[in-house]
Amino acid sequence: MLYSFGVEILLALLRFVSIFSKKIKLFLRTRKDILETIAQNISVGDQVLWFHCASLGEFEQARPLIEGCKNKYPDYKIVLTFFSSSGYDVQKKYPLADVITYLPFDQKRKIEKFIDMLKPKALFLIKYEFWPNLINELNQRQIPVFSVVSIFRKNQIFFKPFGFFMKNLLKKIHYFFVQNKESLGLLKSIEITNSKIIGDTRIDRVLSILKQNNTLDVIQNFKGDKACFVVGSSWPEDIALISNTIEQQTEIKTIIAPHLVDEKSLQEVENSFKQPVIRLSSLNEVKQTKANILLIDCVGILTKIYSHADLAYVGGGMGSDGLHNILEPAVFGIPIIIGQNYKRYQEAFDLVKLGGVASIKSNLEFKKTFKNIFFGTTLATEMGNKNTQYINKHRGATDVFFKELNHSLKI
Repeated sequence: MLYSFGVEILLALLRFVSIFSKKIKLFLRTRKDILETIAQNISVGDQVLWFHCASLGEFEQARPLIEGCKNKYPDYKIVLTFFSSSGYDVQKKYPLADVITYLPFDQKRKIEKFIDMLKPKALFLIKYEFWPNLINELNQRQIPVFSVVSIFRKNQIFFKPFGFFMKNLLKKIHYFFVQNKESLGLLKSIEITNSKIIGDTRIDRVLSILKQNNTLDVIQNFKGDKACFVVGSSWPEDIALISNTIEQQTEIKTIIAPHLVDEKSLQEVENSFKQPVIRLSSLNEVKQTKANILLIDCVGILTKIYSHADLAYVGGGMGSDGLHNILEPAVFGIPIIIGQNYKRYQEAFDLVKLGGVASIKSNLEFKKTFKNIFFGTTLATEMGNKNTQYINKHRGATDVFFKELNHSLKI
């Protein structure tokens, strides 16, 4: 009751703030048509499997599971919900989901109406996102909720003496598919044993990338016979860290794919360098032979660009936005550099410890690591091999998931 009252107060505050904030106004507006979207796409008698992702990172973890459900249970409709606009905006046309929309606010009446219309066979919460009214309502209707590829840490509220409300909420989850032993142990510490370690489903996802043709002629032509450094999902903090070192290189081609590709963000990258920066959209044969820095001003091709790299830098680890996906370059067996904020990400923690990924804190440290990898004798090969070994060792999470799912749901 107190929680639901708090949700109503928060929503009222957001409505007030939206008067002055275009971002909050958009946030509220995008959730107005949720029920209409469901009504247009879900009919009485439809069988539904529901996946919920906070944003893009969680979607990448859900993707192999959605693909597997489509193959194994073709009679079921897939509903995919997002909390963040970044996840929804990029994946709103994802072809394997029958319905893609936002998750309603965790207001009891809206959640009840949403579930009334959806009538899902099960809900799969990817990694995080434990909404009390949502979980309680599904639990009351005996609709199982699965927490998939979740990670728990001892500083979370579930494991604090005052966190009994959220601790009890976790006990209403039907089954936990966790990424590591620590998460399994933490759940056991609060008497939750319906759990299993499966690892990270993204590894199965990136392994499937190797089966496709990843060559991009425009990138190969730009690279030519020179070594190639790819900067993926960069933020301003990342560019500030690497720009001086890149500026000094004439024998290495650099490709930068910023996380944001709006005009302001692209200009910020261009202004960070003294030498010319050529955008992909304006690339031509003459510039291909002269330019050393290529700026990717579109989305959707970063994974294929990584296949052309001799070294990758993955952004997000120098600020507070969160480290981006290092598994995509890792699957191509290349060395990787990241920033200093990575310990919340299991794969990054593992690969830094293993030696396939280098974490740096300063411009000087980046310059030294960059030169050691490119101009050292065997370091690049050693790091790349360690990344390949890690990927191959941790494959199979998707198979474990479906084995348990078949037993639990009896579809």
